[in-house]
Amino acid sequence: MTDTYTEITPKVQAYRDQLKCSFKQLDDVFADCLEEALTVFSEQGTKDYLSGASLVCMIGRGFEPVLVYLEELPQIVSHTDESMLNTISKCVWDLSRTPNGKAILPFLQSLPEAARRLGTTEQLQHYIDIVFDMMNRSTRSVHGFSDTIPSPGLPDFLNQSSYLLNQLSIEGIRNWVDYGVSNYHSHPERQKDYFCLQSADSRAVMQRERHGTLFSDNERKLSLYLQGLWEDKDQFVPYSEGWDEMRKPTPYYDSLGIRIPDVYDDRDGIKGINRYRATIAHIAAHRRWTEPLIADNFSPFQRISIEIFEDSRVEYLSMKEYPGLRNIYKALHPTPQEGGCDDVNHSCLLHRLAMISRGILDSNHGYTDETILEFIDRFHELMEQGNSSSKDMVQLGISYIAKTKQASDSFPKIIFENTEVDYRDDNRHMWMFIEEGDEEEAFDDKRKFERKDKEVEKLPPRHYQEWNYNTKSYRPDWVSLYESLHYSGEAQKIDHILAKHERLIKQLIRVLELLKPQDLVRIRYQEEGSELDLDVAIRSLIDFKSGHTPDPRINMSHRHDGRDIAVMLLVDLSASLHETPEGCDQSLLELSREAVSLLALTIEQLGDPFAIAGFHSDTRHNVRYLHMKGYTEHWGDDVKGRLAAMEAGYSTRMGAPMRHAAHYLEAQPAEKKLLLILTDGEPADIDVDDDQLLIEDTRKAVEELSSKNIYTHCISLDKKADDYIGDIFGQNGYTVIDHVEKLPEKLPELFMTLTK
Repeated sequence: MTDTYTEITPKVQAYRDQLKCSFKQLDDVFADCLEEALTVFSEQGTKDYLSGASLVCMIGRGFEPVLVYLEELPQIVSHTDESMLNTISKCVWDLSRTPNGKAILPFLQSLPEAARRLGTTEQLQHYIDIVFDMMNRSTRSVHGFSDTIPSPGLPDFLNQSSYLLNQLSIEGIRNWVDYGVSNYHSHPERQKDYFCLQSADSRAVMQRERHGTLFSDNERKLSLYLQGLWEDKDQFVPYSEGWDEMRKPTPYYDSLGIRIPDVYDDRDGIKGINRYRATIAHIAAHRRWTEPLIADNFSPFQRISIEIFEDSRVEYLSMKEYPGLRNIYKALHPTPQEGGCDDVNHSCLLHRLAMISRGILDSNHGYTDETILEFIDRFHELMEQGNSSSKDMVQLGISYIAKTKQASDSFPKIIFENTEVDYRDDNRHMWMFIEEGDEEEAFDDKRKFERKDKEVEKLPPRHYQEWNYNTKSYRPDWVSLYESLHYSGEAQKIDHILAKHERLIKQLIRVLELLKPQDLVRIRYQEEGSELDLDVAIRSLIDFKSGHTPDPRINMSHRHDGRDIAVMLLVDLSASLHETPEGCDQSLLELSREAVSLLALTIEQLGDPFAIAGFHSDTRHNVRYLHMKGYTEHWGDDVKGRLAAMEAGYSTRMGAPMRHAAHYLEAQPAEKKLLLILTDGEPADIDVDDDQLLIEDTRKAVEELSSKNIYTHCISLDKKADDYIGDIFGQNGYTVIDHVEKLPEKLPELFMTLTK
């Protein structure tokens, strides 16, 4: 008989050498197992696969666990992801370190069916958690003896798992296991009967947990429903509602697929399968008709209101296309009672919005509140006009909040009764963010927001107070600031600027190399440390050998010594930038564009998080704040295009843009925060007659930022700036550029001086 091991190809042999396992039977099957694995795994996944098999081989349980691991892992990973390779091999190793070694083989054999039925990494991890929780709770130490008795029911549970997974949701399996362990912890034989499904109460508890419509039984049917009726195609990702007791998860969709519960019970005369259809129809309607909105300037209350109206809009459109959905939606939508939230100590905002949502859906709602009826009628008027959009719902939602806002809306105690529409998703897909924060980082969202050239779509205004030095008080909500993403121009224009200053850039880069942080700095002569200081250790050894007392400080440690600074560059884009200084062949706008481009390149080289924005004003009612670079963006064509399109106009109301810039800068996690302001004149606006008024407000804004640990520095191109700038920014808080033609050179140098 020919030895197949000697006949395998060099490529297979190279992989075989990575598998540290000497079972002779392995040589006959390895090539076939590897062929399947290579079609499923990445290069790193293949390494983890072979490493995991080596670990399983080391447990000393014979060849069969290794064979099952090699044969089944590709199938398991095809339903989940490659993180399961390390998870499962570690689980096998952990099992081998307990008295439950006999459960290893049934555990491995149960995983393929579990992965197929459960469908996601998260759900399979829940299953593994159930197995180990059961093992830990049912493995017993014998009183008075050193021995530990293995879990009596664990192997039987694993052998029955395939049947259980076809009968119960993952939460139902957890509850069934919990009952058996809790009630038969001290009765090994009765525990075995329970987990073998031989006892009456075992079958009774399973029947109790056997409820609802399982997603795994209807996946194909629901996929055809999505494709056939909605001409949409995406994978479903089931989740269990039983693993988050504090906050029940809700459906949603993102780049990875459509997230829906793994089981739906029949409710209010609607079968579980139709609850799935309602959820999928609602999500598919959003995917077809909802347009992303920029979220940054909406308050939480405004966003909740907009979401309710948008949910109602897409349902209206879906019911127009498929009228049969109306009865399902009406049955599943709660009916909040008018007057059901009169408690002055609770927030009733959700209750009021749920009434509007119900009233839009059901013409026989019976509500009499004039405001509720007004907005229901306004919604239907918009929809009957046709061509409705998400932006129409923005105006409707904001109007509703403005008209009905109450002090109690902000109370922490909220009335939730009859407000949860659980077939609706969480609306994360509706919102785009100019700057990242905690909320959007929680959404694993890979969507990109595309804007048309020359499109400057403003957000609703953000209102800022302004200081009145005459009355020594703030004017509340005095300034209306509108922010938008600056439209884009030709990025090549900035490339030409950089080429023009090539020699200066080379000089800056040489200086930057000295400023770049050394992330780790050695601290020597430590008695305790992270590693051995070889020089000191050798000297100590020589001292010891020669009879002298050795130096015990033979270790060293490290500390971080990196820059921890975030920067915001705020550029004055008032009309005076169009002026060309005497003796200069470029306008202030062109010089500012060159200086900002060089500064941006400088900061990018250093690696500091930074943002760029421009501002100008046309009275207190119209202050413009234009985003050119966000903290999450890198120096590239998008940013260059916005800088290339910089335009100047209007006036210089400075306080509100500074406060708004601080709103973004304050959210950065850096230890030090620097706001740089590039301007060519003093604060002024056409609706202000008192020249000192805006100067004093800007000075007050500097004080406010300082209290938030934000350092402000102004770079002025105004030769008369000495008359007022020190009063605003303090004696060390400004720099006046006398020769403006040198601005492109001076601005990066100034930044490095301020931050080194």
